Amino acid sequence: MRVLVTGGAGFIGANLACAASADPAVKEVTVLDDLSVGLPANLDGLGVDLVEGSVLDPVALDTVMAGREAVVHLAALPSVPRSLRDPMASHQANATGTLMVLEAARRHQVGHVVVASSSSVYGTNPALPKTELTWTRPMSPYAASKLAAEAYALAYQASFGLPTLAFRFFNVFGPGQRHDHAYAAVIPRFVHAALHGEPVVLHGDGTQSRDFTYVGTVCQVILDALRRRVQHPHPVNLAFGARATLLDVVGELESLLGRSIDREYAAPRVGDVPHSLADDTLLRELFPDVTPVDRLDGLRDTVEWMSGRVAPAGTR
Repeated sequence: MRVLVTGGAGFIGANLACAASADPAVKEVTVLDDLSVGLPANLDGLGVDLVEGSVLDPVALDTVMAGREAVVHLAALPSVPRSLRDPMASHQANATGTLMVLEAARRHQVGHVVVASSSSVYGTNPALPKTELTWTRPMSPYAASKLAAEAYALAYQASFGLPTLAFRFFNVFGPGQRHDHAYAAVIPRFVHAALHGEPVVLHGDGTQSRDFTYVGTVCQVILDALRRRVQHPHPVNLAFGARATLLDVVGELESLLGRSIDREYAAPRVGDVPHSLADDTLLRELFPDVTPVDRLDGLRDTVEWMSGRVAPAGTR
């Protein structure tokens, strides 16, 4: 199987490229990335073909799409706050970019396309857990752009017979996730601060909850989907219904590090949802052989990975 991963130099993409390179079912991995978020160093030693280019460039897409049997479309501009500052950029990268990828896949008769959406599409819907058939109400341009992306993927399946699978990711974390930019996710920010003996910053009171999903589990599911060419007419939650509050995560970090961590409270962020929890019924039906990595084990792996890249508190 020859696989194209868009956004493959980013956090999830590089983890997937690594896992795919070790999978006997995968003969070749090509990565298309404009390096606006990802880093070439993330792919060092993997033997993948990195092509620098944008999903908004039809020439670049034709170049990397030719001969591919499957596409995993991860390229996006992540972050709710980023989308509030530049809604048009989020729309172009996430919605228009997805449409461009799907159209290129259709041109080149690619047999299977997996598209990354987001749990943020549920927005103001208060129901817990979140089921795929419940209503969506995005609270940010980012969430709206991801809803458009998954809608295009499913529309191409219905309209053109293109086999697609749209996953709604829920707060993916793990080794390789950057802490050092303005839109960093919460777990790498917490881990980096804790290792430096700095306070963790909580936007709100810390009781907001998320269905944290380890990146290794996400890669397991995607690779299983590629091997079996799984498609579905509805989006699929990619999380296993194991949420934790931000304060819970801080407590788990304290347990792993064997010391207390100071908290610093800041104003809640516009566009953030208070709680997120996946109904994983459909996911488990489609992927019965996948066993999720426990959050604490994943957090331990993340701490170990980041410990090798920073000077822990008391050693500087």
